Amino acid sequence: MVFGNLDHIEEFSFLEEGIKECFDYARTHDLASFEKGSHEIDGERLFVNIVEYTTTVSEERFWEAHKKYLDVHLMLAGMEQIDLNFIQNMEKKEFVEKDDFLPLEGEKNSFVQLKKDDFLVCYPSDGHRTAVAVNGPERIKKAIFKVKCNCSEPNIL
Repeated sequence: MVFGNLDHIEEFSFLEEGIKECFDYARTHDLASFEKGSHEIDGERLFVNIVEYTTTVSEERFWEAHKKYLDVHLMLAGMEQIDLNFIQNMEKKEFVEKDDFLPLEGEKNSFVQLKKDDFLVCYPSDGHRTAVAVNGPERIKKAIFKVKCNCSEPNIL
């Protein structure tokens, strides 16, 4: 996982080209004005999901990881906590191929709090639980870029 802010994007030149494309897209498009839903950028290789929801307590949220795509979470408005743990530390449930969704169970070993222009890159080995409230429930808007993964597949099944 990689955590940062768009204001310091030059520090992340080591990241994969697909991730850098997300940052370029964010700088050249007003994502905050995008409607909720999925927006194609380059077919199935790269797209962005715009989500809006109210954060809540962690007990009401679920853990997940992905196999085919990297997630690049970019906060557009509000503040959200994302709990984190490596999938090898968690109990893996049945992988849902069509949704690229690996449900997990376990506890966090870390977390990040995203504010406007903060981002979090989650790789296939990064379990994450989103929409956790920081200072009570808050309405947020976020872009979640999905980047087709070319990295080696972790042992998730």
